[in-house]
Amino acid sequence: MVREINIAGQSVPAVGIGTWHMGSEPGKHDEELKAIQAGIEAGARAVDTAEVYGQGKSEMLVGEALQPFDRDDIFLISKVKPENASKTVMEHHLDASLKRLQTDHLDLYLYHWRGPIPLEETVAELDRLRSIGKIGAWGVSNFDIPDMQELVALPAGGNVAANEDLYNIESRGIEYDLLPWQHEQHIPLIAYSPVGGLSNNLDTSMLTDPDVRKVAARHGVSTYELLIAWAVRDGNTLAIPQTSNPEHMCANIAAAGIELTDEDLAQLDKRYPAPTHRIPLDVD
Repeated sequence: MVREINIAGQSVPAVGIGTWHMGSEPGKHDEELKAIQAGIEAGARAVDTAEVYGQGKSEMLVGEALQPFDRDDIFLISKVKPENASKTVMEHHLDASLKRLQTDHLDLYLYHWRGPIPLEETVAELDRLRSIGKIGAWGVSNFDIPDMQELVALPAGGNVAANEDLYNIESRGIEYDLLPWQHEQHIPLIAYSPVGGLSNNLDTSMLTDPDVRKVAARHGVSTYELLIAWAVRDGNTLAIPQTSNPEHMCANIAAAGIELTDEDLAQLDKRYPAPTHRIPLDVD
């Protein structure tokens, strides 16, 4: 059975499509286009992008890739840069994203990371854009627990629909306080870099670790698939792995159907223990 989560009032498979670093290299255009489309055909609904990715080129790639599909079948996510998150210019930048994405609305619009604009102003404008129907819901990204607690205390803060943070088996710091708090508040996590990001892939051990390999072998899957399944094991997380390879994309999406056993989780926890103290938020 494919694991699903509820996000912004919609039920979507727990593994979606990330597009960070996609769209910037013309020579990879066709393969990247096919990868996104293959992921959707394999059952993915959530597609995550941002105006900052390739200075809009990722959004253009996503917009092109989605054309053969029914827009109502896609849960489309994009993000606004901090310097564009003010009441005077946010709607303009949203409109530019919508144009690149060839759509008239986003299902979820995220404040990409905290910047110079007062948080209350950003949240009020996000909520206004929701109220006029240009976005179905709004959320945040790269927020730690103090940020989230400040956010929900704002007048419209209770409407936050998700928080997108780096999360994988080697980066479990948010499990100490942020994830339990989000569970209590019924705020889903969107996990980016579930198998590592550009920086921590350089010295990562998780893709070749013997215990990870053993658990993956028990399920007849790759270590990539196993680690994605681990990231979404709690039923409150949407993972958005990124790949430009169509075959790899389909395998990623299939990871939403992997059910890890208590034995699996115990073996992985022993190798990569959960945090026992507060750890600063990892950002890639």
